[in-house]
Amino acid sequence: MSILKHLDKDNLHHAYLIEGAREQIVQEILEFFESIKVQTSSNPDFVQIFIDNFKVDEAFALRAMSYDKSFSDGKKIFIICANTFSPDAENIMLKMFEEPIRNTHFFLVVPDVNTLLKTLISRFYLIKSESYQNTKDAEKFIGMSLQERINFIKELLTNPEDEEGNEIVVFDSIRVQALQFLNSLELSLHRKMSRFNPDIKCFEHLFKVRKFLRMPGSSTKSLMESVALITPIL
Repeated sequence: MSILKHLDKDNLHHAYLIEGAREQIVQEILEFFESIKVQTSSNPDFVQIFIDNFKVDEAFALRAMSYDKSFSDGKKIFIICANTFSPDAENIMLKMFEEPIRNTHFFLVVPDVNTLLKTLISRFYLIKSESYQNTKDAEKFIGMSLQERINFIKELLTNPEDEEGNEIVVFDSIRVQALQFLNSLELSLHRKMSRFNPDIKCFEHLFKVRKFLRMPGSSTKSLMESVALITPIL
């Protein structure tokens, strides 16, 4: 997915909400601003925030920074990458994004927009990724035996290693990958099941697992193993 077609240098929206792969999206944002001569490094008016759970303290800090006077006459840019948001943080952001701030632009990057309040989403220019539509692994998973599914989940939830065998810990990638896989699994099940005879209990369980995965501290492994148990073999 390329987000560049949504960015107009002459008419930038004050707040973008982008769903998808964080690394790719952030790189495209950086390239866009560099192409229009906005300095993206060593620039106090270009702020990048990477965090797992965006809480009330972070929301207050973001609000304060956004209203501070810029260090130059150019644009103030905020890139915020987070996996989850606390309810209090969302309420602060609701008020914050009601009115645009002159020459200030926000890019909120999340793995799943469904984690946010609909009223908050409505404040943004929404760019929704199609990257979750790759259902190849999910379709294989549906046909696996229980043991094969457990092995698949173990591999899915294992951080990669470098050339020397050291674990590479990526910014909460395991939880994000689990959520992405659930999205593709749900789509695959919809395709394979008859619309006249869907397994309602299975879809209800996937909904609950997705909800719990968004809660900090929940066990990703246990939740995904429950998915292996409940998903019908088709």
